[in-house]
Amino acid sequence: MLNQNELIRILTKMEGMPYPAYKAIKGGYQYHDYELWIDHVQGDPFAIPSKVRVRIPISTAGFPEDTYHNGCRNVALCDFLARQFYYSIRVHNTQRQGSGKSGTIEIDRQGQEVLKSSSMVIKEDCIEARFLVGLPAFARRVAGKIAARIFSEIIPRIVNHSLYFQRLPADKLYRHIETVEDAEFVRGRLSELNLVAFIADNAVLPRASGVDPRPLRSEGLVPFQSCQSMRVSMSLPNYGEITGMGIRKGVTLIVGGGYHGKSTLLNALEYGIYNHVPDDGREFVVTTADAVKIRAEDGRSIQNLNIDPFISNLPFDQGTTEFSTANASGSTSQAANILEALEMGANTLLLDEDTLATNFMIRDLRMKALIAKEKEPITPFVEHVRSLYEEKGISTVIVMGGSGDYFSLADVVIGMIEYSPHDLTSRAHQIVKENLLPEYFDATPPSAIQRIPIPNVLSHQRGKNR
Repeated sequence: MLNQNELIRILTKMEGMPYPAYKAIKGGYQYHDYELWIDHVQGDPFAIPSKVRVRIPISTAGFPEDTYHNGCRNVALCDFLARQFYYSIRVHNTQRQGSGKSGTIEIDRQGQEVLKSSSMVIKEDCIEARFLVGLPAFARRVAGKIAARIFSEIIPRIVNHSLYFQRLPADKLYRHIETVEDAEFVRGRLSELNLVAFIADNAVLPRASGVDPRPLRSEGLVPFQSCQSMRVSMSLPNYGEITGMGIRKGVTLIVGGGYHGKSTLLNALEYGIYNHVPDDGREFVVTTADAVKIRAEDGRSIQNLNIDPFISNLPFDQGTTEFSTANASGSTSQAANILEALEMGANTLLLDEDTLATNFMIRDLRMKALIAKEKEPITPFVEHVRSLYEEKGISTVIVMGGSGDYFSLADVVIGMIEYSPHDLTSRAHQIVKENLLPEYFDATPPSAIQRIPIPNVLSHQRGKNR
């Protein structure tokens, strides 16, 4: 393996050569206490930057074993290091020169969620950072001296300030790791507590904007506080005692007026399948890992799916047990999304009326009187929601502010009033008794058929075969 100085010498000698000359630097190089590998060299300064990785023995990097000794801490540490690497790039790579993507240094960085990523991994007792480097050029001629500076000064600075324990803020590192570990602990407790989700007291649920997932910062912000009847407490391994609202298994209805926080709560539950960074506001908003957000998806493709539990008796005797279409309607797409979620093992469905097909969710008495059942292909979800739970164990959390058809079917009714949850279960059930209407029958719960994708549809090839 060549060393760092030899790489710099090769790059300097390439000055002014045609850009493909860079292909010669592919391979591994020994730096002072780590290895640098150039795995792929771009063919043009305007192409996707070259793939580079750095491997540092974890003993050399100095990270204590308690920062990565289990899977959860391993993921959290790698996430923290990837973020530090990203910030270090922004500090040390400020003067780019050349054509196209010359001088670019990039690493994949997550948003507010902490996810396992291939950009930073711990393998074979080494920390491995994987990133992109735009090899510099002027008019498709090698800018060897600038490239030499990138590999002799800029990348070493980035590595030195992001991948060594002694140069990182230990308090922030441990807080990052412990927050993720505590959230994973809560997720592991949900089933034994008969819950599908937990929202901690003082959580900050609203986001800065529709395109900014960071927490909202506002003087009028209302932190989440559980109603007393639904409050749950548990002791976390790092944070200690915590309280919040537990959403039990079964059918949960979230109601309330517009702009009172219904969709904000469901959105937090949707992202609760992921762990979050400290200070996100949703660090301890935790949902079972097998929860799925369901929505209508007009225009999607459906292939060989049994949608008969929800949709049957189509015009002209079209079959629905192996249904296919290239352009599904709102109700058909929602049925397909539910069935595919069940096919993948989902145990909790999250639904928000804002993004659902109304005719799939409810069908009132007047519409039933006008359109005979044999002329209506759709069996609404309201007729399935109880049997899904009682026979299949599938819980449902529904935001429904415009209809009371689910009152009699809900185990719990949460009313969002000025961004605070209230237990309205008794009142909702009382309203049902005072306004007697025919109860919805429980339809047979759907069972997804087992499908296997045809191998050639997963081909990575693009365009025509030659």
